[in-house]
Amino acid sequence: MTEQKRYRVGILFGGKSGEHEVSFCSASSVIKAINPGKYEAVPIAITKQGYWLSPQNSHHALLTGKVEGEEIMGWKSKTDEHQFFIINKKNNEINYSFLEKLDVIFPVLHGPFGEDGTIQGLLELINIPYVGSGVAASSLSMDKELMKKVFQQAGLPLTKWLMFKRKRWVTEPKEIIREVEKKLCYPLFVKPTNLGSSVGVSKVKKSNELSAAIDMAALYDRKILIEEGVEDNIEVECSVLGNDEPLVSVVGEIKPAGPYYDYNSKYLDDNTQLIIPARIPDRVAKEIQEISRLAFLAIDAAGLARVDFLVQQKGNSYHIFLNEINTIPGFTEVSMYPKLWEKSGVGFSELIDKLILLALERYQDKLSNKIDYPSKLLEK
Repeated sequence: MTEQKRYRVGILFGGKSGEHEVSFCSASSVIKAINPGKYEAVPIAITKQGYWLSPQNSHHALLTGKVEGEEIMGWKSKTDEHQFFIINKKNNEINYSFLEKLDVIFPVLHGPFGEDGTIQGLLELINIPYVGSGVAASSLSMDKELMKKVFQQAGLPLTKWLMFKRKRWVTEPKEIIREVEKKLCYPLFVKPTNLGSSVGVSKVKKSNELSAAIDMAALYDRKILIEEGVEDNIEVECSVLGNDEPLVSVVGEIKPAGPYYDYNSKYLDDNTQLIIPARIPDRVAKEIQEISRLAFLAIDAAGLARVDFLVQQKGNSYHIFLNEINTIPGFTEVSMYPKLWEKSGVGFSELIDKLILLALERYQDKLSNKIDYPSKLLEK
C-alpha cells in the first residue's frame, strides 16, 4: 500500500492589522488541532512592520506572544513548484536559507493585508494553493460598503446604511452629521469599513455621541460605515464550508457580555455566551442558512466563511437582517465558526482537514485554465 503523503502546511499569522493579536490565537488553535499524521504545520509569522519570520522565530513568537525580527521571506516559483527562502542580514552580510517546500498555505491573518485580498494576490503570484477565498471575494467581504452593494444586487435583506470617506469628515463634519440624521435613525453603529473583530466599532444612541464615534472609526480606515441599528434583536451566525456547492452549519446565537458584540465581548469577557443551536424557530433558522449560502455564492467565496445576522422578533414575526460575511473567521477556542461545525458533526481537526482539501481542489481547478492563446501579435 502506498503511504499517504504528509502535506507541509504554512500557517500565516500576525500581520499589519489591528487584529494582529487575534490572529495569534487563531494560529495557535489551528496548529494545536491539525492532524500531525497528515500534516506538518509550519508557522510563519508576519510582524506589524511587515517582516516575514522564519518558522523557528515564528514558533518562538507563538510561545512568547511577540513577533519581533527583521527577516524577510522570499520565494521562487515555477508552474508546479514553489519554495520560500529566508533573507537574513547580519554584520552587513546577507544570508539565504531555503525552506523545505510548502504544499499549501493556511492564512489566519485577520483584517487588512490578510483578509482583504492582499495576501491572496501574493499567493496567486507565487502559485501556491491556499485555504479560503480568492482575491475578489476576500476584497469584497473586507470592504463592507462593496459587500453590501453586492448583497443588495442579490436581493438579500440588509439594514439601512451609508458610507463616507475620512477626508470628507475632516472638511465637512456638520454636513455629514446632518446627512446621517436625515437618512438613518438612532441607535446607529459606526464602523471602519475595512476591519473586523469589532475593532473601532461604536454603538451610538444619541446625537452628541456620533462625532466621537466617527473620529474613532476614522483612526482605522479611510472609509467610515454607518448602519441603522435594530432594536430588540438577537445576533446569530452561520458557518459555511465548501467551494462551488457549499454546506451550511446549524445556526448559533450570540449573547454578548456587553450591550453588543464588541471586541471585549468576543475575546476578553468570559460572560459572553455562545448558544448552539440558536433559540429561534426552525423555519427562521432554515431561512438564515439559505441566506448564508446565497451570500457565500454572491461574492464567489471559497473554503470557509461565517455569515452574521441580526434577527428582530415582533410578536410571531421574525425579521432577518444580513450583517456581514467573514472569509477568514476566528479560529480561536471560543470562536463561533469551529463551534458551529462541531455541533453540526464536524470536529475541529476534521474541519481543518476539509479546508485543506478544498484549497487543493480549488488549486487543481485553477490549473485547468488555459493560458495560451493562438496569436500572431508578436510575429509582426
